[in-house]
Amino acid sequence: MSQVTEQRVEEVSMSERLKQWHQVVSDKDFKLLYEILADDVEFHSPTVWQPKQGKQITAYILKTVIGIFENFTYHRQFIEKDSVALEFSAKVGDKKIKGIDLIHWNEHGEIDHFEVLIRPLNGLQLMLELMSAELQKAGFVAKE
Repeated sequence: MSQVTEQRVEEVSMSERLKQWHQVVSDKDFKLLYEILADDVEFHSPTVWQPKQGKQITAYILKTVIGIFENFTYHRQFIEKDSVALEFSAKVGDKKIKGIDLIHWNEHGEIDHFEVLIRPLNGLQLMLELMSAELQKAGFVAKE
């Protein structure tokens, strides 16, 4: 296979991967979310230093975030091989936020790394409060 053909296959593959991710977000298709996450996915939250490991907690976090965000919109995307950076904006309560999702897919087309960056601080703090309460209710973190 020529380098040009290989590149086109990779681009189509990434196009399909992005289409699936956008479907998860726009349609709140959590069955599809669970299908496209690798079993050993690593999730980096903007609110905690230590990454979360595994499909179950990552799916729960992403499902909860999708429910918390209002007026969620992706604006730009930057693609390199099996990785993408997606710039977004949303509202959390009365706070407007901007952020970036950094997503990597493994050789099987599954998301194996997901990292979220959010600003400004007051929006991030509100997000932390809401997410902590949800994670405590679900038993993923101890109640304070």
